[in-house]
Amino acid sequence: MELSERRACEVLEQPRMTQRYEPKQPDKDKALVAAMKRLAKKHLRYGYRFITAKLRQDGWQVNHKRVQRIWRKEGLQVPYRHRIKKTLGNSANACFVKKAEFMNHVWTYDFIEDRTEDGRKLKFLTVLDEWTRESPAIEVGYSITSKDVISVLEYLFAVRGTPRFIRSDNGPEFIADAVKRWLVDKEVETLYIEPGSPWENGYIESFHSRFRDELLNREVFYSVKEAKVLAEDWRLEYNHHRPHSSLDYKTPAAFAAECIASASATPSPRQYTRANVDNPLIACGT
Repeated sequence: MELSERRACEVLEQPRMTQRYEPKQPDKDKALVAAMKRLAKKHLRYGYRFITAKLRQDGWQVNHKRVQRIWRKEGLQVPYRHRIKKTLGNSANACFVKKAEFMNHVWTYDFIEDRTEDGRKLKFLTVLDEWTRESPAIEVGYSITSKDVISVLEYLFAVRGTPRFIRSDNGPEFIADAVKRWLVDKEVETLYIEPGSPWENGYIESFHSRFRDELLNREVFYSVKEAKVLAEDWRLEYNHHRPHSSLDYKTPAAFAAECIASASATPSPRQYTRANVDNPLIACGT
């Protein structure tokens, strides 16, 4: 409008200084901002409260409100961590709803953890036939991935036959796309229980309680190799010598042998795979 600054400020009734002042960060904040950025770069998941505590550890006498103001001004907000959790389960797949009706009808598998003597985490992959209560395998390792799960199942399917269903929780190793595709190729249907409902996979949870009480809580593992040996010894003891109350105090292997004998007398392709009928020793876990 071709007005001078003096005339424009006079018309708007504003002091001329408001048009000339450039806000400057106080020199006392420069060192603080540098310290905050250094800590934020080192601790990517820390918010302003944790950064305030770290600053005080370094000797800064600073108020958390001041840190919060600078934190926002410098754009140092913690990025939101998007968690994508695939939950496939529902209660219709619970063990008391979808029950096993014969041998190799429903298997179940899950993980249980322990530690070695030096504090390293051990993972145990346990597999169970819900009808006979046999445990065909316990895999042990510091880490067990979805590829390891496929490897264990591939071996068991080869020597024991293929189950019709396999039940599990929504653990990442079980809902991995590679595992699901592999099971589809093997024509095995998955039964994923409702998330946060371990009682819906009660057979494997009961098995784990015995496994922990009788082995994990009694042994100190010095290596993964030792854990494998002891777990396998316990598995064989469980299958062949430990009476099971739900099987009229028969051992799981003895009950499985009765199932094999009954199947041989009255063959039923729907209930027993040919591999099990032809090789009862394999089916009994020996």
